[in-house]
Amino acid sequence: MGRSCISIKDIAKNAGVSHSTVSRALRDSPLISLETRQRIQRIAREMDYTPSAIARSLVTRRTNTIGLVVTTISDPFIAEVVRGVEETALNNDYSIILCNCNAEPERELASVRTLQEKRVDAIIVTASRVGSLYVPRLEELNIPIVLINNQQAGHYLHSVSTDNFAGGRLAGEHLLSLGHRRIAYLGVAPDAHASIERLEGCRAVLQEHGLDIHDDWLLPANGRADGGKAGVARLLQCAIRPTAIFCYNDMTAIGALQALKAAGLRVPGDISLIGYDDIAFTVFVDPPLTTIAQPKYTLGRRAMELTLARLNGQENIGDIVLTSHLVERASCAPAPPDVSQS
Repeated sequence: MGRSCISIKDIAKNAGVSHSTVSRALRDSPLISLETRQRIQRIAREMDYTPSAIARSLVTRRTNTIGLVVTTISDPFIAEVVRGVEETALNNDYSIILCNCNAEPERELASVRTLQEKRVDAIIVTASRVGSLYVPRLEELNIPIVLINNQQAGHYLHSVSTDNFAGGRLAGEHLLSLGHRRIAYLGVAPDAHASIERLEGCRAVLQEHGLDIHDDWLLPANGRADGGKAGVARLLQCAIRPTAIFCYNDMTAIGALQALKAAGLRVPGDISLIGYDDIAFTVFVDPPLTTIAQPKYTLGRRAMELTLARLNGQENIGDIVLTSHLVERASCAPAPPDVSQS
């Protein structure tokens, strides 16, 4: 008999027991004797029975699905985070429904509402640009919402992120150790908390040494390669150029690298370049990119673990903050001798 045709009624008939006895036995209920449970479960396996997810959800009031909202599925950083979420979910018998919001706040909230309508048990949102809007909606939605690398300032009941300020300090310290004093930041975004924190971390290190980032070297970017190219085009128009560029993320740095090479500048001979995230592409560009590595897979794994903890009734779970580390490759070198002390 085909798997799709088997029901609890069929198993009950085969085992000579009631429907309720089969249902309890398949749930391993202690109300049924161990011997009967094992016999019914053996018959169910032999009949190739697969329980209905819909029927099970009506009993447990859970669908064993998690909604996952991402900014864009084309971002290599997001792909690794999603892998961490999905593998952890599968290992715990949960499935994932993925929504792509294209970094649009209105679409992000619409995705959350859609997932709620699909009766997911919880929602995980990566790089949220809505931020504090989720806090008043927690009670309304009545399901756990976990934010990963939230882009808005504030304290959230359930969030997992990396310490962006500390990551910015790492970038600044590395460039200073190489003698750079003229450092640009490419990726200023007034509505992106992570970008602001990375910039502040780098500036804090510079200011401790009596330095700062010149206003002309604070340039916006959109987190994509084209934003990096546009930022470099503006930097090259400055009367005095920086000797190093700290980029908001690796995609920005890859675009910047392409623009610098197109302008005939050597990286790192003429200008050093450091990114953020440590996506897979960083080892394939020429030169390989020095970067601040975020624990991408771990961000996803910890977010799913936090979600499971909330679903299992654990209370008083606050923010989780992970650390980043410097990955040295070939895109940074000592500042040119004639400008290292400028």
